[in-house]
Amino acid sequence: MREDGRLLAIRRADNGTWELPGGILELDETPETGVAREVLEETGIRVEVDELTGVYKNLTRGVVALVFRCKPSGGAERTSSESTAVSWLTPDEVRKRMSEVYAVKLLDALDGNGPHVRSHDGKHLIPAG
Repeated sequence: MREDGRLLAIRRADNGTWELPGGILELDETPETGVAREVLEETGIRVEVDELTGVYKNLTRGVVALVFRCKPSGGAERTSSESTAVSWLTPDEVRKRMSEVYAVKLLDALDGNGPHVRSHDGKHLIPAG
């Protein structure tokens, strides 16, 4: 997240959807190291990892995603083999461009009430309970 409140997002090359940058951790790296590596690879932006803001489980695929708030520390926006666009979005733009499950991951990072723990089916949140 930038100081002006804008959030870093990518348009994925494989399906054209807007999402937050991320990926799978290498066996020998910490979550923080993996986050910084994935963001740099996909966007060209160097980040300092701040704090865990959410844990999200896709019940359909059995995938658990950890989301960290980060601060940019250098680099310049560029696309990669995984992204066709890189942009700093306002919260309103996040809501308009992203599906519910991806938007909530970014918007949860703004509220300061995390870490949030949420489940979804790949498209929609599933109420806790």
